[in-house]
Amino acid sequence: MKVRKNILLLISVVTLMALAVVYLPAAQAAAPAQKPTTVDPKDFKLDPRIAKKIASGEKLVIRVSYHDVSNEFAPFMKQGVEKAAQEFGVDAVMVGPVSPKAEVQIAELESLVEKGVDGLAISSVSTGALAPVIERFIKQGIPVVTFNTDNPESGRLAFAGQDLVQSGFNAADALSKLLNGKGDVIITTLDAAAQWSIDRETGARNAFKNYAGIKVLQTVNTGTEPQAVYAAIENAMQANPSVVGILSLECCSVSPAGEYVKRNNLKGKVTVVGFDEVPTTLQLIKDGYVAASVSQDPPRQTYEAVKMLVDFLKGKPISGVDTGIARIDLTNYEQYMPKK
Repeated sequence: MKVRKNILLLISVVTLMALAVVYLPAAQAAAPAQKPTTVDPKDFKLDPRIAKKIASGEKLVIRVSYHDVSNEFAPFMKQGVEKAAQEFGVDAVMVGPVSPKAEVQIAELESLVEKGVDGLAISSVSTGALAPVIERFIKQGIPVVTFNTDNPESGRLAFAGQDLVQSGFNAADALSKLLNGKGDVIITTLDAAAQWSIDRETGARNAFKNYAGIKVLQTVNTGTEPQAVYAAIENAMQANPSVVGILSLECCSVSPAGEYVKRNNLKGKVTVVGFDEVPTTLQLIKDGYVAASVSQDPPRQTYEAVKMLVDFLKGKPISGVDTGIARIDLTNYEQYMPKK
């Protein structure tokens, strides 16, 4: 009997050790070491040219590179840059590619560095393409922060913007509740391969999993050209007549989705939830063709990005800024309307 107990004990110990071997590495991989949230300029080797300029009190030159200055969201970003430039007395200007092209954004950034920029705030067209470029700038002693779309693998100093995964979750949860937890839905996005889109879709699909009655039929990659965006949504809706909900992951496919609902007399039959507060979206909310939109406070993103660079260049430690998740719907859309 004693021998049997010892054998059972040995088996239990071996089993526990085996489980530890299986599960511990996975747990460690799921929780990678986090970088410090605060970055001290004392730990950064500043480009001697920039250090000399700061010492002489010259005006700082900061450029804010947005990933597509042609889209409807860009004017909101520009507002924050202009406010920061005036408030902090720096030469801060928004730049970026017309249409999301990584090679154009990289070429422009390379040119700015060659001319002697003192700090860069970057919203990456492609996190993969921009990461080594940002890393190189950092090694050259040029402070770089990110905004709107983060690029944590690049070694950037800090990020100003929304938690994209969480915002995707919130938007999908809002749509699911509006649909009473059941129905076929589609997801629309300007660029399904972009990291910001992947992050938001990850959050959205996690939320949809909480509603057994919700079925995501497809993710519609619309592209960026306005007519093509509408056509992609129209084709998806015609191919899936059972759809009762549309989740747009960004500023510029939500309005076409709402417009599709309007043109096809689907108010009350198809519910649209999207992102941002472009005027066309606000009008569609007012008219009942878009149910809700999620704000990420775009002017604050660029304002905070410029502020972080100014503070850092003046020797102050900086940390990331979360610009929050705010819901816009029929109850509060007026406060987001452009001031006349």
